[in-house]
Amino acid sequence: MLCTQAQTKRFLTKNISALSACWRTRRGNYQNAAHSSRGSRPQAIASQQARSSWPLPMEDGKALPRVLSIQSHVVHGYVGNKCAVFPLQLLGLEVDPIYSVQFSNHTGYPSFKGAVFDGEQLRALTAGLETNQLLTHTHLLTGYIGSLSLLQAIADLCAALKRHSPNLTYVCDPVLGDEGRLYVARELVDAYASTIVPLASVLVPNQFEAEQLTGGTPITSLRAALAACEQLHARGPHTVVITSMTLPGDPGGITLVASTRLPQAAGGRLGGAARMCMRIDRIQAYFTGTGDLFAALLLAWMHHHPGDLAAAVEKAVGGLQAVLADTVAHCGPAALAGERTAEVCARRELRLIPCQGKLVDPPITYRCQVIDS
Repeated sequence: MLCTQAQTKRFLTKNISALSACWRTRRGNYQNAAHSSRGSRPQAIASQQARSSWPLPMEDGKALPRVLSIQSHVVHGYVGNKCAVFPLQLLGLEVDPIYSVQFSNHTGYPSFKGAVFDGEQLRALTAGLETNQLLTHTHLLTGYIGSLSLLQAIADLCAALKRHSPNLTYVCDPVLGDEGRLYVARELVDAYASTIVPLASVLVPNQFEAEQLTGGTPITSLRAALAACEQLHARGPHTVVITSMTLPGDPGGITLVASTRLPQAAGGRLGGAARMCMRIDRIQAYFTGTGDLFAALLLAWMHHHPGDLAAAVEKAVGGLQAVLADTVAHCGPAALAGERTAEVCARRELRLIPCQGKLVDPPITYRCQVIDS
């Protein structure tokens, strides 16, 4: 039904008091001086109490978790923050993204354009957030970092976040390389090992990255994977998830190994077990952004399942596998194409939007198994 201008004016006049009261209740940032019936201008007085209760509460009085996500950004497609922000928001977390690079598309295409951000740019953004008392994040998530100065600035930022939020959870995806090849300069590997790993709460390397961060020793068995996890635990992270390993004699499978020093609930998926593995059927196709998506999903599900790493891993893998299955079905022959033309790369972009329901309620196909001591 359409309203006339007069009807709209009467509606607003009738309801303005209720709307104003609702605004004050929801925001909680200002104490408004009383309105006189003669229409005097309202005065907003900053409330010191409201400052101390920032960030804004949810309906049940609890603040939403807030993630500061520092990763790559592409205009077209899904990698880095384009893979992380939407799933995290779907799963009930606020997200503030910062771009480590901004490219036209991911680097698997025949060409790309854009710029790499540096440490000074991150420090400037951090200063702005801190000045306005906005460094209130419960989680820090980092992915691909393209410069040493940016990595050093992230270390300083992590320290600042922990001053404001001592219980900060830092989930670090150390994007260094894969399948025996580095994506970054060697100096970044050294900086991750010496500076970032000790700050991380949760570390999610792939097999090659875990090897690089533990001195280069090959990881060729579950025992070797657990030894790498223990070495990384000793340097800081309470939880380590080696996301994708190819073990001898199993070319058709991917093995995930997870280890945590956090207490696990006796009533959880694995009855309190802290070391686990999962075998996943390998999809014979190449996709970009899968690690970024997994790290974001793991962060969210660990938040929703504290003390049950197995449940968090299973749901993160379930969401990722659902997206991959849908993407494979959609892209057809392009999934197996050997040549990465722009058309092939475009068809292989992860289908996050069509799969949003499965990100929220993931089908569980693969289960974690306890690794015996």
